[in-house]
Amino acid sequence: MYSDDVFGLLRQVITSWEVIFVVIALVLFLHIVFYVSRAYHTPSSFKLKKINFKKKSKPEKVVSDQLDSDGSSNDDLGLEEAD
Repeated sequence: MYSDDVFGLLRQVITSWEVIFVVIALVLFLHIVFYVSRAYHTPSSFKLKKINFKKKSKPEKVVSDQLDSDGSSNDDLGLEEAD
């Protein structure tokens, strides 16, 4: 007797128009999301890329204009040397 009441109530809830409307809306939303994600997905290639074994040139050393003649910098403290 109890199980018949539960199954009857469950059937009424599932077949109500609110539940049916929400399920249809979710299905349409997910369909649109998956369609857009598939449209903008770039296929990745599984081919092995050729490895470049050439040595890269070392970057040139850049001398900073902020260093004094002795190699120290006073700009960190905002100090200037008086002549």
